Amino acid sequence: MNVPQISDYTKSSFTAPISENREATHDVYEKGDGPVVVIIQELPGIGQETLRLANAFLKKGFKVVMPHLFGPLGKTSMAGNLVRVLCMHKEFRVLSTNQSSPVVNWLKALCRRVKEQNKVNGVGVIGMCLTGNFAIALMADEAVLAGVASQPSLPIHKGSGLHLSQEEIDTIKGRLDEHGPMKAFRFEKDGLCPAARFEALDKTFNGDGKKRIELETLPGKGHAVLTIHFNDERGHPTKQALEKVLGYFSEKLK
Repeated sequence: MNVPQISDYTKSSFTAPISENREATHDVYEKGDGPVVVIIQELPGIGQETLRLANAFLKKGFKVVMPHLFGPLGKTSMAGNLVRVLCMHKEFRVLSTNQSSPVVNWLKALCRRVKEQNKVNGVGVIGMCLTGNFAIALMADEAVLAGVASQPSLPIHKGSGLHLSQEEIDTIKGRLDEHGPMKAFRFEKDGLCPAARFEALDKTFNGDGKKRIELETLPGKGHAVLTIHFNDERGHPTKQALEKVLGYFSEKLK
């Protein structure tokens, strides 16, 4: 399969606040036309697996926007990028419970800019691993109409913890009541996104009987549902998960 490489994307630079007194600047890569999906890189980086995921959306008539938050391009580096993220403590707070990382503010600003530039009603977002929780937090913003959290892994030291403040949770619940549930995926034997995380999300967002996050646990051992551990064989659970994601965004954005 011929997958467009990062050099085939249009590159720009975007600066926005991450806090009251601090800004961040990151490159942004865009390709395609149509409804917009913002794919936020996972910890290993924007490697070939992430580009294949992006290509699945391009082939279905979406526009893909990929912010480059850390690490090299075109390849993956789990350990190297973890060190980079830990050094970027002003943007990422991987141990924080009951609050989001400051970079979520930058991502919200990016989603608003992309919505305005493309003259769409709103965008979809996918977060994975380190950024899986960000997809949930971004649902609080009016520019975001749909979200998928794949193996949300923060906070990394507390499986039952949530990387969200109570204020964010309350706003997100209202937005999901208005626009319908978002989706989340994990593998059954994933130690980075344990069952306790989905139990906490279910209790927090669905505990009153309303289904705001559709939580799906895939059988077996793995971590990156849509990228590194994705299997394109017909009928494979990850293939089915991707098909559900594509259908979900088509319904919400088209």
